[in-house]
Amino acid sequence: MKTPPWPEGRKLVHLDLKGAPPRPEYLHELISLLSQLGVDGLLVEYEDTFPYEGELKLLQATAQPAYSREEVLSMQVFARSKGIDVIPLVQTFGHMEFVLKHRPMWGLRELPHCVGTLNPHAEDGVRVVMEMLRQVVELHPGLNTLHIGADEVYMLGEGEQSKQWLAASPERTVQQLFLNHVTKIAKVIKEAWPDMSIIMWDDMMRSMSQDTLKASGLVGLVQPMLWDYTPDLDVATTVSLLEKYYCAGMSELWAASAFKGSTSVYTCVTSTQRHVDNHLQWLQVAAALPASIKLKGITLTGWQRYDHLSVLCELMPVALPSLAACLQTLLHGELSAEALSTVTDKLGISSVEVDLMERRSAADSLFPGRRLAELIVELDALINSEDIRFFHNSMLVRGWFSPYHQQRKMVSPLITMEIHNQASTLLTALQQKAEAVREEMVRLYPESTAQEWMEEHVSPVMVPLQNITEDILTCVKEMVP
Repeated sequence: MKTPPWPEGRKLVHLDLKGAPPRPEYLHELISLLSQLGVDGLLVEYEDTFPYEGELKLLQATAQPAYSREEVLSMQVFARSKGIDVIPLVQTFGHMEFVLKHRPMWGLRELPHCVGTLNPHAEDGVRVVMEMLRQVVELHPGLNTLHIGADEVYMLGEGEQSKQWLAASPERTVQQLFLNHVTKIAKVIKEAWPDMSIIMWDDMMRSMSQDTLKASGLVGLVQPMLWDYTPDLDVATTVSLLEKYYCAGMSELWAASAFKGSTSVYTCVTSTQRHVDNHLQWLQVAAALPASIKLKGITLTGWQRYDHLSVLCELMPVALPSLAACLQTLLHGELSAEALSTVTDKLGISSVEVDLMERRSAADSLFPGRRLAELIVELDALINSEDIRFFHNSMLVRGWFSPYHQQRKMVSPLITMEIHNQASTLLTALQQKAEAVREEMVRLYPESTAQEWMEEHVSPVMVPLQNITEDILTCVKEMVP
């Protein structure tokens, strides 16, 4: 039996800006497309791209410039003109790497070697968090909803102050430690902005009992957002979690899926089917919920990094077919022929799998960033071709240019020059495609993003080929008069 479409509620798209903040012009093009696809909200995770000021100015990215205050305001005005609200996501407990990596903030860590988790006992930590929130709220006029993160608070309870707090009473637990901090933050937010709705990730509460949640003080303060990005999401377990939160008094609940950035930490090209499968599972969750539980909406997350210190995931252009397909899946209850046709027509492509798509329209306006997506797919195919992946294990290289040969500079010039020719041909193809990618990427993203992307995806393949061509020439000189 066909699963019903996603129930009424908001459809937000998560814009993770860490590492690859789109240039303002491209950001506006993306917002226009999202509006056409039926999105009514942006969950914006600025991290170090936000123009923090004063004592927080050190949080601004150094690799690329943060957005200016004018650009942040302009983005909101443009989004509102397209029927899209902006909800900032500001981490307040875990995943605070972009804050705690800075030397003046080292003392606020739960553990010296855990860069992501804030020490919940540090009053100065709460002050820094509230100053971050104050600056973000101030630059979002009319804001009525904040997301305070609070996911994956690693190593909580392992710091010395936390150990002392836990040891002071057998009644105290790490769960209480977590709840105390989040409740404190939520209450201070409500004192500052009484009408502010507060969303938070749910994962740290999944193992808590209903009674623990009821007694936490969080009920009525926050709206949990339950996230699961897997294609085989466990429907029964997810329904049970949502029921637990609801019965604990947390009646305003959200879901969170993924359209990119959840396959692996270093994925380069998005698999649409994997993410569509995730949304099909979420549709089953929504259909299985009791009538009393009405989700406020769903956020389609698009992670740019797993955390601040990890490598880049897929860039937005290669994920747009996935995003459009996932939104249509929610609308239709499946990725039907009609849904597929809507996606391919809107984007002017022949397939929702970005590595199979061909242009059906010359108009790039249908698919902002399409040329970059095409070039990345072509380059990725070359990088992962057998010719390159197995070059150093080929018969010629292993047979006539092994480390033994190189060390003794005793080689067959005839055969090693054939290896040199093959490596040079591959290098030329790589360099041409890489330069085309870089040239297009810097139109849409900062130079630092292009540089990092190249070093992550191209350099590990190109450098060994460059080395072998140079080493061959050095060895051949020893053998040819």
